[in-house]
Amino acid sequence: MLFNSYTFIVFFIVMLVLHNWMPFNWKTKKVNLLIASYIFYAAWNPPFILLLWLSTVVDYFVGRSLYLQENMTKRRLLLVVSLIGNLGMLCFFKYGGFLLENFVTLCNAVGFNFHPAKPNIILPAGISFYTFTTLCYTIDMYKKKSKPVKSLLDFSLFVTFFPHLVAGPIVRPPQLVPQFETERKVTRQQLNQGLLLLTLGMFMKVVLADGMLSSTADTIFSAPMRLQTLDAWMGVLAFSGQIFFDFAGYSSCAIGVALCLGFVLPENFRYPYAALGFSDFWKRWHITLSAWLRDYLYIPLGGNRKGEIMTYVNLMITMLLGGLWHGASWTFVVWGALHGSYLCIERLLRGKAVDKPQGTLEEALEPPVAITVASFAPAFLRSRSVNKFMLALLTFFLVNVTWVFFRSPDFTTAWRLLGSMFRNRPDGVMLLSALSILKVSVITIGMVGCHWMMRNTKVTVVAAKIPWWLLGIIWAAMLGLLLLSQDSSNSFIYFQF
Repeated sequence: MLFNSYTFIVFFIVMLVLHNWMPFNWKTKKVNLLIASYIFYAAWNPPFILLLWLSTVVDYFVGRSLYLQENMTKRRLLLVVSLIGNLGMLCFFKYGGFLLENFVTLCNAVGFNFHPAKPNIILPAGISFYTFTTLCYTIDMYKKKSKPVKSLLDFSLFVTFFPHLVAGPIVRPPQLVPQFETERKVTRQQLNQGLLLLTLGMFMKVVLADGMLSSTADTIFSAPMRLQTLDAWMGVLAFSGQIFFDFAGYSSCAIGVALCLGFVLPENFRYPYAALGFSDFWKRWHITLSAWLRDYLYIPLGGNRKGEIMTYVNLMITMLLGGLWHGASWTFVVWGALHGSYLCIERLLRGKAVDKPQGTLEEALEPPVAITVASFAPAFLRSRSVNKFMLALLTFFLVNVTWVFFRSPDFTTAWRLLGSMFRNRPDGVMLLSALSILKVSVITIGMVGCHWMMRNTKVTVVAAKIPWWLLGIIWAAMLGLLLLSQDSSNSFIYFQF
């Protein structure tokens, strides 16, 4: 079931009435939410509910045993059972075909003529998200970071709560389970904020991502020939905007829907295209995933505690696996490798910048690339605000280079597109109309400008300061454009991950 569908609108209205305005006790309301979550998921492929049940039941009992068990050997064995169960399902459904394909390539490369039948594996929606959700529970139980969930009902609802089930945010037990323990009653402010976030998220997805940008991105990334530089950049910028509006739109919808039911989900996007460098970017883009990778992969690997060289190694391993988490393809691995390289270079530059004497503590903390930019810029461009904005533009530029590998179906397409972006050839083809170029340009400038102005605040905070009549006009305009654009909507991009 898609947020951007009429079916969901009916489903959501029913849930609002049942949860907020029917005289049921709290346990009955939680049972209603659990059943609704299974119905929401079953709309894609009902048999895959069995995977959800299996993951939920196994991790609930294994997690409880991990917390209570004192024998270290048994505790490690229980953790291995959970890891094999969760990662085994993920590897089979998401990476089975990829692993087989690479094994066949390796066999043929060394002289074995091996050509097995191609597996017909269907990827369950959201398996990467709910696998990480349950994994963090059992790992936390192993480390005894928090207490076990008291009831199977609460744990089941934590795993399957429909707003975050399919594409996040990736929640952890302390963020959501306590909200199930006592009755939640939505306040008028929560309802208003939730409906606003839901409308905004739908507007971002349906109007901007699907209606305005997706066709341009699809045209450029599916082109089998060399392109003019302008067309190549417009296609990449279109995808840059599309994936942000699509995924941040889903996260806004998820947070808004949960808020309408009285629950608070963690923030997942914080205006990432205003990031000052890549460490800042990953504090703003898919925040719950980057925090998960930091806490459950980077830090256990040793983080920055084992010397400078191992810090760079750990960064690269984390980002390589983060890239592979997004998809079973080497292009995603390269995408992760680029981000890992950017982070390593940034850390190296920061270390050199800190070694140099600075006039003030504020200057010592200035992003290293910004210091370099300032040293060569004309005097009128050396203000701190302009300096930081130039760094944000540089970061945005480099992020767009990585999106080429993320979106391209293969390396041939990626190299051809990169060649078109950085080398204007006379044989390059023009595919885009002037209207498409103008549309992408206006949306990109507006998006980056909005991110910069909003980088230290939130939509709900800004909305609270706007006069009610102006907010009403903006809200009505979004709803009107949604109704006009609904026929152009597609599935959310991150559903495939």
